[in-house]
Amino acid sequence: MIASVRGMVTATGPDHAVIEVGGVGLAVQCAPGTIADLRVGQPARLATSLVVREDSLTLYGFADDDAKSLFELLQTASGVGPRLAQAVLAVHTPDAVRKAIANADTAALTRVPGIGKKGAERLVLELRDRIGPVPVGVDGAAGVTGGAWPEQVRQALIGLGWTAGQADQAVAAVAETVDGATPPVPVLLKQAIRLLGRTR
Repeated sequence: MIASVRGMVTATGPDHAVIEVGGVGLAVQCAPGTIADLRVGQPARLATSLVVREDSLTLYGFADDDAKSLFELLQTASGVGPRLAQAVLAVHTPDAVRKAIANADTAALTRVPGIGKKGAERLVLELRDRIGPVPVGVDGAAGVTGGAWPEQVRQALIGLGWTAGQADQAVAAVAETVDGATPPVPVLLKQAIRLLGRTR
């Protein structure tokens, strides 16, 4: 089990980063918010979870151990695999996920691509008693920092499974609604996901 990796970031993509550890480049699947905080040529530490399948070994990376623990817990719910668990953490912070499950907020959970009403209800039913303490006054989605917001939102959407064309259309539609001060990136990302949800 690889619990964490520390080393130089040698490359990043929409849904992964390559961290060089002891001369070996490890490809680590990450949510867009995690990738946004990594810089090529700079050292980084990621908490990791190794998912073993018959035909693959996939390493998933997280900014901290809390996100990793929640990623692993989400997969204990029926119908939730690593991709969907990572999509949850791409849309919501770990604290926001805990709050949504503890409060049976299925509307928040269905904002995640791939989770419908029944799936959200199943998450609440199966994980409510195991989600851990819920901080008070938590809201918002996962933060994405650095760079211009259209590119951040576009990369986040591609990382969540939409095509580049769909992502471009959603970003253009969201851009038309921005008037004056630009809202935080998580708010814009949620808006784009809502728009794409209608076109699926």
